[in-house]
Amino acid sequence: MQKLIYIVEDEADIAELVAIRLQSAGFDTRVFAEAASMFHALEELSPDLIVLDLMLPDMDGVEVCQRLRRSDQHSRLPIIMLTARVDVADRVRGLDVGADDYIGKPFEGRELVARVNSVLRRSAEDNSASRLTIPPGLVLDLTRHECLIDGARADLTLTELRILKLLISKPGKVYSRSAILDHLWGTDKIVIERSVDVHIKNLREKLGAYARYIQNIRGMGYKYEPRP
Repeated sequence: MQKLIYIVEDEADIAELVAIRLQSAGFDTRVFAEAASMFHALEELSPDLIVLDLMLPDMDGVEVCQRLRRSDQHSRLPIIMLTARVDVADRVRGLDVGADDYIGKPFEGRELVARVNSVLRRSAEDNSASRLTIPPGLVLDLTRHECLIDGARADLTLTELRILKLLISKPGKVYSRSAILDHLWGTDKIVIERSVDVHIKNLREKLGAYARYIQNIRGMGYKYEPRP
């Protein structure tokens, strides 16, 4: 069965180009010129992935991501942000609020297809487990994109959640900063490796007493150690 891709893009020529490229790669597509019509379509049929323009006439792409991530039904729907902005801060913001990847305009057709396939593969891997209890009292709920600490919801960003899931997937394994960035955004690193340190620092602060399970191995990277 063909995978269905929603394309949310108000520039007709770009939307058509994206649709043609994806259809030639074997995907089914539906095009929307604004966010409202896409949300309406979601009520009847959910796609396998959304290619989302950052600047839409009725809603900012970041706001669309936030709304989808707050939805029980669509919180894990893969999203690729399509943007003409060159500011790294704008792109990182989009990723932090829920986008799985981004691609800049203008784009090359083969790159677009490669990004879509990569995000779909990562999404399938992330869906392999929906709820993980790390130590007693710390629960990672991947269906709802949330972390529970002693029953209370921790305000983790999607990036922090994905880092935490990566680390706990193989207890004791040390992940380099480069490996963590590869997991987050593939080989297209739009931020420096030291940004991982900032994410880990913020993650530890939010984990409170459970921060001790995330350990820094000097000169190597980070690991989850279940017996700190």
